[in-house]
Parts: sequence; C-alpha cells; structure tokens
Amino acid sequence: MEPLNARSLEILRHIVEAYVETGEPIGSLTVAHRLDMSLSSATIRNIMARLEEMGLLYSPHTSAGRLPTEAGLRFFVQGFLETRELSLEEKRKIEGQCSTQGLDVNSLLNQASTILSGLSSCAGIVIAPKDEAILKHIEFIPLDPGKALVIMVSKEGTVENRIIEIPMGIPPSSLIEAGNYLNAHLAGKTLEEAKNRIALELSSHRARLDEVAQHIVKAGLGVWSGSTKDPSLIIQGQSNLLKKVEHMEDLNAIKNIFSLLDRKEVLINLLDGVMKGDGIQIFIGAENEWFQHVGCSLVLSPYENSNGKIVGAIGIIGPTRINYGHIIPVVDYTAKIVSRLIK
Repeated sequence: MEPLNARSLEILRHIVEAYVETGEPIGSLTVAHRLDMSLSSATIRNIMARLEEMGLLYSPHTSAGRLPTEAGLRFFVQGFLETRELSLEEKRKIEGQCSTQGLDVNSLLNQASTILSGLSSCAGIVIAPKDEAILKHIEFIPLDPGKALVIMVSKEGTVENRIIEIPMGIPPSSLIEAGNYLNAHLAGKTLEEAKNRIALELSSHRARLDEVAQHIVKAGLGVWSGSTKDPSLIIQGQSNLLKKVEHMEDLNAIKNIFSLLDRKEVLINLLDGVMKGDGIQIFIGAENEWFQHVGCSLVLSPYENSNGKIVGAIGIIGPTRINYGHIIPVVDYTAKIVSRLIK
C-alpha cells in the first residue's frame, strides 16, 4: 500500500472515529466540519475517493458517505490509533474487583469477564486454561518379555494404562526402582512439569538411577499424551451485544458468534493463536477465519500462571466499531492483574 500523506491520514482518522461513535456513513461536509485544517468539500471528496480505491473506505449506498472497511480499521488500529492510559480510578476498580479475597481461579476468571463486559459495553470473554491432571502415582508391572504395563493415577483418582517396550531380561527390581524414582518426583505436578524436571535431572546426571532404570523412566513418560481437558469459555455481557442490534442481519451475526464460541476447536484455535503471538491480539472481521462472516472484532490478551507460562486468554468480543483506544488498555491491564493473582 502506498504511503498516505498527512491530509489523507487525518481524513481517514475522522471517518473511523465518527464510525466508532455513530456507526453511520460520513460525508465530505461532516468531515470538513471535524477537520482542524481548511479543505474544501471537493478536495475531501477526492481524497475519500482515493481512500476507497485503496480499499480503506467503502460506500454502503451510491448517495451515502463513506465507512471504513475492515482493512481501513486494521490500518487505523495498527498504525494510527492512540490508546489512552487508564486512569488511577479505573485501575483501582479493576484491581479491587479482581482481588476479592477468597476467590478461586474459576471465580476470578468469571469476575474478570464481568469487569471487561462492564467497562467495554461488549461481551467479556475468558478462555480458561487447559486443565492438566495432577499426577499422584505411577507403577510399572512386567508383562510378556520385552513389555511392561505403566499405570498412572491422577490426584482426582483417574487411572490410565499404557504398554511400553523395555529391553529383554530387565529384572523386576529395575521396574520398581523406576517407579519409586518417578513417584518421588511426580507428587503434585502435571505430566509436563514432571517430564521437564526429570529430563533435566537425567541430562545433568543428578538422577541416581542405573542405565536400565533410566530407560524405563524415559519410556514410561514418553508414551503419555497427558490427561488434558479442552479449554473452556467464560462469557459475560451477551446482552450488551444484543442492545447494539439495529438490523435483523446484525442479530443473525450475533447468534452466529455465540454458536461459533460453543465449538471447542474455535477456542483451541484462538488460544493457540494467542499463545504463539506476542502480547495483545486484535482480530477485525475476516482476519480470523472463524469469524469472517459474522462481522465482529475480538481483542484478546494472554494471561500467565505463577510460573510465567501462558495458560489462557482474556478479552472482549463486539461489533467492528468498538472503541479500540479505550478497550485495548482495559483488556491489557486486566490480563496483567489476572496473571498476578493466579497461583
């Protein structure tokens, strides 16, 4: 895209800001009244026509003014938007509502979703973390020559079995040694945490295991995919979106939004995208393949656990004309508070 001069940028900014405020097309006369610079309506119309040729504006009707396209909104948000600093009062409100004593993680995430809904007048959403089972006990039982059964028990009492291949002639004492070693290191940890710690100890030769027992430990953990539940969705403020409905097609779009958010693969896709990205993520309309036909914007920020690992995402979903300058810092700050409070 060719660079825009100062006049074109200023006109685009006013059209986007008017769209966010009213949702209505804006004409050249209205733009002229909003501008600080002195430009004729004819000059403004020419610039608006050029912005339309570039795909940043469009005319909903032949005689109407212009509205920003999704590309125009993205251009504005990425390179032209000035996000404001949250006031001390706003920060205290977010911290106060999130920091209520006695909240468990689920209640905290519900509260965060409610806060975002209230501050944005949109729907607040939280993609809750994948729930990895906490391991309690592991045991190796010899089967046929060259095979052993691995029994893994979670803290919740779930029992899962795997069959692994082991070197021929391994004595039962090596299986017992491997099981004892793992049980000493597994208590209260997820499978991923246990794998990381044991891999470190084996590589640094801190693990007091003979070569055979080391092989069994690696094989026993290596075949496990882990007992992990799909991410879940917390959403508050759906009624805020319904209040913004002006046309039947808008109502159908909102229904499609909630229908999509009920699909686990959509949540997994969104969470994976946030985990691979860098900081806050903004999806406008068709930029996200799952929402390309429902005309909405999604602002998401990751939040972390006490180990600094991204475990979920928090944000808002609303029409494409949301107040990005206000909502982005609200989402970002709330995600930071949630990260700080999650234990």
